[in-house]
Parts: sequence; C-alpha cells; structure tokens
Amino acid sequence: MERRQTMLRVAVPNKGTLAEPAAEMLREAGYRQRKESRELILIDAENSIEFYYLRPKDIAVYVGEGTLDAGITGRDHLVDSGAPAQEILALGFAASTFRFAARPGTASSVADLEGVRIATKYDGLVRKYLADRGITAHVIRLEGAIETSIALGVADVIADVVETGSTLRGAGLEVFGEPILRSEAVLVKRNGVADPAELELLVRRLEGVLVARDYVLMDYDIRTEQLEAAVAVTPGLEGPTVSPLHREGWAAVRVMVPRNDAQRLMDALWDLGARAILVTDIHACRL
Repeated sequence: MERRQTMLRVAVPNKGTLAEPAAEMLREAGYRQRKESRELILIDAENSIEFYYLRPKDIAVYVGEGTLDAGITGRDHLVDSGAPAQEILALGFAASTFRFAARPGTASSVADLEGVRIATKYDGLVRKYLADRGITAHVIRLEGAIETSIALGVADVIADVVETGSTLRGAGLEVFGEPILRSEAVLVKRNGVADPAELELLVRRLEGVLVARDYVLMDYDIRTEQLEAAVAVTPGLEGPTVSPLHREGWAAVRVMVPRNDAQRLMDALWDLGARAILVTDIHACRL
C-alpha cells in the first residue's frame, strides 16, 4: 500500500494586520495561498504543506500543544499566550512596541509599578514582564481603548502598543520606563521537538524572501585599476562576481548590496569612475 505523503501543518493569521503580509510572504516563498477569506484550510500538495487560517492570538496555543507544526503570529501573541512554543524566525513585518503609560507623576520606572493597577489587552505578556523583574501589581485585562481606564478609575497605569504616542497624549498620558516588548511577525514551532524536513524547507524559503527584500543586485563597469577600490565599496555577501569586458582595461562587476544603501553606493561608484551602473530587484534567493 502506498504511504500517505507527510504534510507540514502551518497556521496562518486569518485577519488583522498580520494576515495579508503573511500570505504575501508565503506566496513569494512559492506556496499557494487562499483566494477567499472564507477558506479556513488550504492544501498545497506540491509543497507537502497544509495551511490553517486561525486567529493570531490562538496560533501559538495550537502550535504549542502540537496540533500544528508551525505558525506565523506576532511575538506579542506568542509571549502573551504562555504556550510551550518558540520563535524560530523573525519575519520583518507588523512591527510594534509595547510601553507603560500613565498620568504625569504617577510613575517614572518599572520599580514604581509595585502594587499599582495596570490595564492591558495583553495580561499574559505584562504579568511575565513584571514577574521577571520581581514586581507585584494588579493586572487587569481589558479590551478596546484601554487609555480610558485611567480616567474611569479602573487603573493607574496602562500597558499598550505605542506608535506615535498621540493617542496617549490626547488622553493626558505619557509613556515611561523601557519598552515592555518590541514585537513583529515571527515563525514559531513547538518547544523541544525536532524540525521535520518540510519545516526546514519553509524556513529556508522564508529566509530567501527576507534577503530578497533587503538586498538588490548591482551591476557596473569599472576600470581595472579602480577595481579593488570598487570592490571595497561593494564587497557583497560572499564577494562580487568580476568578469573581463571586451573593452580593454575594464571589468564588469555583479554584486548584492543592501537595498536601503543602493543610492549611496551608486554615488560612490560613480565617483570612482564606474559606469553603466544598474540595480535589479531580487525575487528569490538561497544563501
């Protein structure tokens, strides 16, 4: 009897700020993704993988319990869940920062939180943060706009995502202390289990997407007497590819460079005498 092909079971956010970027990254990595938001399961038989579309807050729990092999969720959801799951790859999108905030004069450091009431949507995350620092406080889980909890007398301090801080200032609050957590989308797996080959492949593909997003391919022509100086400007990841040109005394160089630094590098190469400088997007790679 033919043995059923092993499928990697992976959870993907079904809604919120994580959902579309996660699906787009998986598409760039060569995996099929759902076309309708009503689909809750998608089987990509060619890549031996099953995708389950779940609430971001539930994903770490399913993975930690071993129901699913891996999942994409936020670092905040992972820590808040307390599930026996671990981060194996940061994915570089959906960044956020969690901070404490209160009315001026209420607190200025974590030490001032002893015995106070703290309102938050992420009680598991906040409890862990306080316990790690030996602080005992009354943590209150709320949903919705928690900055109103102080005005209503429910809490003395809030712990929430802070971007510009304008919403907090509008409520008469200010942030204090170090960030509780800097979060972003992450790939997680269950603690203490070996990675199946299909998960190792998923990680390699996602790493390739991350590199492709962060780097571009740069080509340029340079006089051979300036070649070493040009290579010093653009050393690449493992060294550039250098080929002689039909034009005597010139070489063609191809190299990967950081996307955000491409314009500065083009200026530096031009000053060295490089010409025909071209920059090309990288759609996929393996390093």
